[in-house]
Amino acid sequence: MEQSSEILAAKAAAGHADAFRALLERHYDLMYRVAYRTLGQQADAEDLVQEICTALPKKLKSFRSDAKFESWLYRVVVNAGRDLMRRRGAQARAADGWGDVELMQREAAVEKKESLSWLSRAMGRLSPELRETVSLVLGEEMTHAAAGKALGLSEGSVSWRMSEVKKQLRLMAQAEEMLE
Repeated sequence: MEQSSEILAAKAAAGHADAFRALLERHYDLMYRVAYRTLGQQADAEDLVQEICTALPKKLKSFRSDAKFESWLYRVVVNAGRDLMRRRGAQARAADGWGDVELMQREAAVEKKESLSWLSRAMGRLSPELRETVSLVLGEEMTHAAAGKALGLSEGSVSWRMSEVKKQLRLMAQAEEMLE
């Protein structure tokens, strides 16, 4: 029988290497997806996940077993991404690759490339806070409540951010239409 992530985390925090290895195998892809969608660059996401994996044994000691491990891990990745962006002072670069995820999924739909290119540019104009919220709600298909937990916000704040994203994207589209 497969052990829950919460049980594996408790064992890994106690120094069980097999439990730690199982946690990484189970959640590496999740960490990479969130890191990539938050940072927008493959190399940055890979580096960040490696940093997290190195620091995770120590961080696991702060995991509360009454919480859902995945929610805790989302928060670890998002916070690490924020720290990296702060260290680099390159918030504008964070959105460069946003459209890449969508483009990979929709290569067959050539006629949509123009709209996806617009989306990529538009996402680059959003604040990092709005981008990370979108990456969890739309990219990871999290509920507003789950995204709020991962980001340390209330569900209402996540809902407001998603509303703000829609509003800003709509205004950007209208402004571009007026220029045409």
